[in-house]
Amino acid sequence: MTQLYHIWTVGCQMNKADSERMGAALEQMGLEESATPQQADVVVLNSCVVRQHAEDRVVGMLTSLKPWRERNPDKTLALMGCMVGPQQDALKRIYPYVDLFLRPQQFDPLIQRVGEHLGVDTDGCIGPFVPGHPSVATHVPISHGCDKFCTFCIIPYRRGRDVSRPLEELVAECRMLAQRGVREVTLLGQNVDSYGHDLPGSQDLADLLQVVHDGVPELARIRFLTSHPNDMGQRIIDAVARLPRVMESINLPFQAGDDTVLERMHRGYTNLQYRELVQRIRATIPDVSMVTDLIVGFPSETSDQFERSLEMLRDLRFDKVHAAAYSERPNTIAARTMPDDVPHEEKQRRLRAIEQLQESILAEINSSHLGTTQEVLIDGHNKGKWQGRTRTDKLVHVESDEELLGMLVDVRITQTSPWSLQGRAFNPISGAGTTRSPHVA
Repeated sequence: MTQLYHIWTVGCQMNKADSERMGAALEQMGLEESATPQQADVVVLNSCVVRQHAEDRVVGMLTSLKPWRERNPDKTLALMGCMVGPQQDALKRIYPYVDLFLRPQQFDPLIQRVGEHLGVDTDGCIGPFVPGHPSVATHVPISHGCDKFCTFCIIPYRRGRDVSRPLEELVAECRMLAQRGVREVTLLGQNVDSYGHDLPGSQDLADLLQVVHDGVPELARIRFLTSHPNDMGQRIIDAVARLPRVMESINLPFQAGDDTVLERMHRGYTNLQYRELVQRIRATIPDVSMVTDLIVGFPSETSDQFERSLEMLRDLRFDKVHAAAYSERPNTIAARTMPDDVPHEEKQRRLRAIEQLQESILAEINSSHLGTTQEVLIDGHNKGKWQGRTRTDKLVHVESDEELLGMLVDVRITQTSPWSLQGRAFNPISGAGTTRSPHVA
């Protein structure tokens, strides 16, 4: 009888990529995916603890599966991801019914357990952990971990130091994904701009973008995230401008607009330095879209300091803002040395102020696309319409009676809102999507 697996995932794109690769390994061993954990023989919870809300969801899921696990002693329950640190005694004490605790990217213990249960030689039957049935647009982790140690962040303690994957291995994986129908890859790292710093020679993200662009022409689009202002060098910016199939969209978190708060966060740049970097990016890539992350209510952040974050949003007019209230993470520098002294109600007020401001900014930005023609990669179908994204990562709902999944199409924009665009498809684009002329700084 075929064994079934279920992987439940919460958190960032890196977690989603890890889950896809764990699923690929289990499928190579003959397991099939189950829609629900209750039907599965192997259940993996891929966890996130970057914010309290995410951790609460993991705890809720773990608790809900306790009766299932106790009724089925022959099945396997594994907790994977950032909830699992080097010291696991407390987790084992709280969740004795969990069979395995796996740190991020620690796939082998589960693979070995499943292999022993099935009588499978895992050394001989497991190839590269590349998704067997990937989405049209998928993520490719190019590095793991982070060396930045921002005072609010738990990632370096759970994912470890920054380690880059070999360039040749990444090109081969992208080529394999393209052969399996992928049209767009997002090169993924906790700090993607630091790629290559630990590899022999002087390879960096600009080199990786170049070799994937030239070496995998079947890919229509290449993206990357998330960037750090300290490592977003001119070579990377120039590569985005020069390579037609690298998309003009950059995710560049600023986290706070006040210099004192930035210093307490250990971010390593000032308000002015960040603004100058954005100005340089926009001068080099005129059509670029900018996405950012922002924390409100960091310890001791005053109303005046928060106002500088609002000023940053008003002045730089980002295409998307991921804003979150500060959430104290145990064992981080901030948790050890700074009191979480901004009231919850004040954090929520600041979040609402950002949401209201950003909604008005996005309404203006998106309205400028009305009547234009946008190149859209169709990656799904929802509520009777196709959906996809522009080169600058705008979500577009597309009307068409044709089969468009995986295609690049021209879309005439007929309606806009702060959160998405709508339009009518015409003239599907053949080839790999090289319609942009390179910008020259």
